[in-house]
Amino acid sequence: MHESYEIRLGHRADFRVSYKFRSPEDGGRISGTPFQGIQCDFSIQGENEKHLYMIWPEFEDESGELITNNDRQVPNEGTARMWVINPERRPIIYEKIMIGLKCNFREGPMYSADCEVIEILDLKINPISK
Repeated sequence: MHESYEIRLGHRADFRVSYKFRSPEDGGRISGTPFQGIQCDFSIQGENEKHLYMIWPEFEDESGELITNNDRQVPNEGTARMWVINPERRPIIYEKIMIGLKCNFREGPMYSADCEVIEILDLKINPISK
């Protein structure tokens, strides 16, 4: 069972995205969608492709509830809560994250999913140090 990042980190998520995983033909994952708890990187469309952020997704079901089963692959498309993992970097992220921002989940050089920021949660009030 997946333990929520809210419990592990002691605060609410920073923002939410809608996402859609790319097919293998479009350069996506060959093994299908990941499982809850994947620690992929995050990039912003239009920035240098080598610029990655440690912002991890936590996938929700169709009702917006956290998926706690980590024995099944997550849906091909849906919504995810996003977590800035390095709190010291949060002020840099403040200026970049806005509703409508186009972004990606990244696994190494692979763009595994296309995303769009749909809601800002506690990004600006979450702690900026560990």
